[in-house]
Amino acid sequence: MKTILCYGDSNTWGYNPDGTGRYPKNIRWTSVLENELGKGYEIIAEGLNGRTTVWNDPVRGEYRNGKMYLYPCLHTHKPIDLVILFLGSNDLKSRFSVSSYEIAQSVEMLVNIIKKSETGPNMDSPDILVIIPPPILIPVEVREAEYLIPECEKAIEKSKQFSKEFSRILSGQCHLFDSSKLIKTSEVDGMHLDPENHKILGKEIAKYIRDHIF
Repeated sequence: MKTILCYGDSNTWGYNPDGTGRYPKNIRWTSVLENELGKGYEIIAEGLNGRTTVWNDPVRGEYRNGKMYLYPCLHTHKPIDLVILFLGSNDLKSRFSVSSYEIAQSVEMLVNIIKKSETGPNMDSPDILVIIPPPILIPVEVREAEYLIPECEKAIEKSKQFSKEFSRILSGQCHLFDSSKLIKTSEVDGMHLDPENHKILGKEIAKYIRDHIF
């Protein structure tokens, strides 16, 4: 049995872009991944709405800092064969004032925690797969409130640099999967995935794992 820990934010939790709550379990990309891989794989979905990489959120709560919970999470579920990190989009919020390069560096900090955690089989390090988040979009509600557009556009431009900066920082350190080549966020809220994109992501991650990791 291979154990795969999926550590992410609301797109791993399964947030519906229309704001009505959480998708049913079978819709979420982590469940699609589990179905695609089949027997012999345990998928642990650790998604939290608003989770950042390493930043304390003064508005929505410090518990959303992904660095704070990562180490105990790893030791809770060990031994782990693979950790999938899908974080970075919440770091785009204006209150953090960080660049796409700094966001990539923050993901690198999490990668290093995993490498040193001794939570893989035989106290080795788990394999690590970082999903590079897709760019965000201007949501409908922001288009209707024009004063919000400038800040949103800044975040969008940063998110468009994720592929370049994540690759520059993390290439050679872990497996990288650039989701922007295959999926896009919903135009409803600009941040979250619709069911079709959850399905695509789950299937493609399963293919990557079979082809490149196990």
